[in-house]
Amino acid sequence: MQIEVLDALHRILGDKGLVTGGDVHAGYHTDSRGAGEVRPEVVLRPASTEEMSQIMAVCHAASQPVVVQGGLTGLVVGARPQHGEVVINLERMSRIENIDPKAGTITVQAGTPLQVVQEAADAMDMVYPLDLGARGSCTIGGNLSTNAGGNRVIRYGMTRDLTLGVEAVLADGTIINSLNGYIKNNTGYDLKQVFIGSEGTLGLITRATLRLYPKPKTQVVGFCAVDSFDAVSDLMMHMRSGLGADLSAFEVIWSRTYDAILADVAGIKAPVPAGHAFYVLIEMMGSDPVNDTEKFETCLGEALEREMIADAVLSRSNAEIDAFWNIRDGMAEAMGKQQPAVGFDISLSIPDMKTIEEKLLDRLQSALGDVRLFVGGHLADGNLHLVAKSVVEGAQPRERIQQIVYDYVGEVGGSISAEHGIGTLKRDYLGRSRSAAELAMMRTLKQAMDPKNLLNPGRVFSMHADFNE
Repeated sequence: MQIEVLDALHRILGDKGLVTGGDVHAGYHTDSRGAGEVRPEVVLRPASTEEMSQIMAVCHAASQPVVVQGGLTGLVVGARPQHGEVVINLERMSRIENIDPKAGTITVQAGTPLQVVQEAADAMDMVYPLDLGARGSCTIGGNLSTNAGGNRVIRYGMTRDLTLGVEAVLADGTIINSLNGYIKNNTGYDLKQVFIGSEGTLGLITRATLRLYPKPKTQVVGFCAVDSFDAVSDLMMHMRSGLGADLSAFEVIWSRTYDAILADVAGIKAPVPAGHAFYVLIEMMGSDPVNDTEKFETCLGEALEREMIADAVLSRSNAEIDAFWNIRDGMAEAMGKQQPAVGFDISLSIPDMKTIEEKLLDRLQSALGDVRLFVGGHLADGNLHLVAKSVVEGAQPRERIQQIVYDYVGEVGGSISAEHGIGTLKRDYLGRSRSAAELAMMRTLKQAMDPKNLLNPGRVFSMHADFNE
């Protein structure tokens, strides 16, 4: 970086906001997948939208590419710096600016951890319903940039559905303030949607106004063993019909994955015995403390009578609720221990979920020999997480496994990324889920908003790649 550019950035940020040389620690190039190969020379730590605007104006004039970082919990290698990039880290932009229980809104800076927002809402007897395993580290800006999903999408929707307004800084430093708190606002283009899910490639989100909901008065969780996928899908329809909007989670774990959780995750005890084909966590969050548990029991009892369920346990305390959810949350840890392996986050139709294990194993084993497949996820919103592991001696054929899985997902019209984003990890496979016309429109939008290609360049897509079209 030119010395005059560095001096200009120092004048904007001061000593606290500019990190260089030996002070750039490994945390600025390490994400949840490990340390990156490129150690950045400069890290910028703005403390306000105004500072973000000023540093982007300097970077734009100097044609200096940047990569923005939140909690570095992403799974698609989107926040690691690449050669020649300056890091913009949002750790100093972590503050709740306003919370209004009557309006059901909270306005926060982009570097605020998700758990801080959840706790602030809880203190006001409200709930911010987005929930992820990385809640203590992931930030609101990162959640917005990837349109994060999580455990309760079936009831509350994705991050996009929980966002009323955003403020963002464009590549040239222009501030776009769309921080209104209105649910209804049909005044032309909904500009916040341009930034949500774009992974920092069109603008850098600095603040957001988010939706809050009244805190549920009841929470009931059932953990079930089921012997066929048809029974799983019937059970989902039955619980949706019986519980209505109170159904807040329907999580399914395939048999091999359940066995791995019991074997590899510390502190987990089986609420129902192993040996069944599927395991289902069902959660109800309601507003009637007197009748909700009975309502859930009745609905689950009807499923037992109709032989949708082989075995079931109902929570009787908060400790049991936590224990059931620890099994579901332990899926990520159990899958992560199947190394070396290749992980996937995909969306499929329910009929395609029924056969995915059989069809993918057939393709993978035909090409690579003995392969293990671990499956589970948010069945009710069409999102599955997979881990494929070749147990044949030799190097893990990562690229071949990815090609086989993403080819299949493309053939059935699924999504190669349900909730994790694209980053750099899935960039070359984007054409499996997006048409040539859609990709061309993405390029056009990127060119219009960031003509110098300075914001998170190379993430989501390359401006000159063919997207495997």
